[in-house]
Amino acid sequence: MREHDRLFIGGGWTAPAGTGVIDVVSPHTEEVVGRVPDGTEADMDHAVRAARLAFDHGPWPRMTPAERAEILGRLSTIYAERQQEMADLITEEMGSPILFSIFGQAALPQMVLQYYADLAVDHTWEEERPGMLGPVTVTREPVGVVAAIYPWNVPQFTLMLKLAPALVAGCTVVAKPSPEAPLDAYLLAEWAREAGVPDGVLNFVPAGREVGAYLVSHPGVDKVAFTGSTAAGRSIGEACGRLLRPATLELGGKSAAIILEDADLGTTIEGFKMAALMNNGEACAAQTRILAPRSRYAEIADALGEMVSALAVGDPADYATEIGPLVARRQQDRVENYIRIGQDEGAKIIAGGLNRPHDRGWYVAPTVFADVTNDMRIAREEIFGPVLALIPYDTEDDAVRIANDSDYGLGGSVWTADVPHGVEVARRIRTGSCGVNLYVLDPNTPFGGYKDSGLGRELGPEGLTAYLEHKAIPRPS
Repeated sequence: MREHDRLFIGGGWTAPAGTGVIDVVSPHTEEVVGRVPDGTEADMDHAVRAARLAFDHGPWPRMTPAERAEILGRLSTIYAERQQEMADLITEEMGSPILFSIFGQAALPQMVLQYYADLAVDHTWEEERPGMLGPVTVTREPVGVVAAIYPWNVPQFTLMLKLAPALVAGCTVVAKPSPEAPLDAYLLAEWAREAGVPDGVLNFVPAGREVGAYLVSHPGVDKVAFTGSTAAGRSIGEACGRLLRPATLELGGKSAAIILEDADLGTTIEGFKMAALMNNGEACAAQTRILAPRSRYAEIADALGEMVSALAVGDPADYATEIGPLVARRQQDRVENYIRIGQDEGAKIIAGGLNRPHDRGWYVAPTVFADVTNDMRIAREEIFGPVLALIPYDTEDDAVRIANDSDYGLGGSVWTADVPHGVEVARRIRTGSCGVNLYVLDPNTPFGGYKDSGLGRELGPEGLTAYLEHKAIPRPS
């Protein structure tokens, strides 16, 4: 039982303003495994004041980028040494299979942190330009106090996409973990203090949606960074629009994996274990629409159904587990409801279905639907679970059309024996990223979406730019 009765604000552990608590329930055992304070608006006021004070009067934004990078490098070193502790904790609180947690929930966030610590040294923070009317100094300055609101599915990764570039830029941060997965924030807070991050630069207030909305509109906040549902992203975008407040929004997805005629089937199907079913399917960029050429449709359906049926479903702490439980009972209900919807729409279940793999825990059988058309709800709406839709296509142009016929535009992939041709097909897909024979997020490259998948980019130099203001200082020649 991991029990916390304080909030991390202003560089220390402070008593919350209210008496409410958040129970963290194991998706595997359905038992309470942790408890943290349920943050209130008063707590957010306290956290924003601390961040505001640290930005307006503290040392952090006045340090050189190299000085900030040194501190973040120390934090990265601590993180690297203790990744297993972070992976174990996130597996316990939200059900991610431990082998995925080791990479996606711990190693990858640490890589992002180290990437931005390194980038701080090489980034162009100031330059001289020969203006048309005289010389101009162009400088990059931190945007200010950042509200970072992030979800439960990959909590450290989605936080680090915001936190690392914001801190490198010289911003201060108020972070709101989700109620389902707040425990890992406490671990990171301790590491940040140990690394020497100054007081008030990083503050954590676990809370629900209403308090998160209060933070978004708080007058002491200068920028909002959010990862979550498209519906919530719209509300945040509307609020930030009224306030003329910059926002980065990484939202939902319904990504398509296009299998070309010449693809090696064994390699492709094995690749879908990560590309389509990573983190129990609870991933915004999961390739849950599988587009197969009609000439190979039956062959692909058989291979995909066999692979999914053979997946090890069980205790997420077991290294043999490939699919763990979903994060909450409501998520289990949501995914099972989509399975019913698929059946009602006329799609055919070729693996999985509504028979739960275990009596205890919020498990759903990994499921594959065949005979899916792209107008079905299971092909258009984000399910956020281990449910795949296999859609036939006739020609390559037809596959591109189907892939682009979506309200979303976050990820995608092309599977082929001809990698250069796969790159050409990937160029035609209207998404923020599209892999060839894999799907990964590289810290050095931008990540974000077209259409309903969001606004702005995280990762890469583009992710740092999102936390900087550009100032021009012209002067006489």
